[in-house]
Amino acid sequence: MTSPADKTILVVDDEPDVRTYLEVALNDAGFNVITAQDGLDALEKIKQKTPDVISLDLVMPRKTGIKFLYEMRKNKAWATIPVLIVTAHGKDEMGKSDLDEIMQNMTLSGPGVLEKPVNASKYVNAIKSILDIEVTEEQDDPLALKQELQEKLKNADKETLKKMLETFGKK
Repeated sequence: MTSPADKTILVVDDEPDVRTYLEVALNDAGFNVITAQDGLDALEKIKQKTPDVISLDLVMPRKTGIKFLYEMRKNKAWATIPVLIVTAHGKDEMGKSDLDEIMQNMTLSGPGVLEKPVNASKYVNAIKSILDIEVTEEQDDPLALKQELQEKLKNADKETLKKMLETFGKK
């Protein structure tokens, strides 16, 4: 049976925090991880070591995700590497047309696309699914839960919150 330790994932994202978050999630799951800051950097990295899967952001400086994908697919040795798109711009003017083009013209493995902010467990399971590795039960992502709670609190009625705090004995 294939193990995460036998697989290398190339994470391509221009945002250092996102790149680190995804790298840590994959490392914690036992994968070998290579990172790249944009499509140009990613091309250099796959020349050095061919990854088993590429996690790819779409909107990046120097060489966008779609330009990287087209260039990568021209190389027969890299054309079959599975790609997971991880983007915050799948529904806006910055990335929607690129994503639509990819979905129409290219074959993606597994779930194909994850929308940012991505849950670490969901992300790791998507990679495992692509590699046909047993998927584990998803766990709640503390960062995602915190963000969700902050959003709900921001939009909550102050009087209702006050009553709830009183009910729980915190005045």
